Amino acid sequence: MRRQTDLPPAGRLDAPTRYTKKRHVAETPKPGDAVLERPKQKTKKPELYRVLMLNDDYTTMEFVVSIFEGVFQKGPAEAFRLMMQVHTEGEATCGRYTYEVAETKAETVREMAQREGFPLQAVIEEG
Repeated sequence: MRRQTDLPPAGRLDAPTRYTKKRHVAETPKPGDAVLERPKQKTKKPELYRVLMLNDDYTTMEFVVSIFEGVFQKGPAEAFRLMMQVHTEGEATCGRYTYEVAETKAETVREMAQREGFPLQAVIEEG
């Protein structure tokens, strides 16, 4: 049991000497203590894919225009111009998108055409 005289005075707690090591806030740097900077990561732009609408002899021009307006958000004049390009040249580029978006739009065109009974096809290619 400790005696009353061994205790520090009330209100003051002395730290044991083994924990009172003095430390300098600004120590001199030692060799090899260099600050390492994190290299900046460069963000790579995603590759874009073209969605192409292919011509066929059965899909109506009105339906193709509605696809351009609805799926690809083209205005009436642009939709008509692209529909005529599909009709005369055999294909037209609907837009350029990342792979996932391009695949989704091409699949949407195929599903809408199948639902209406048309053989209209849209494909994607790099570029």
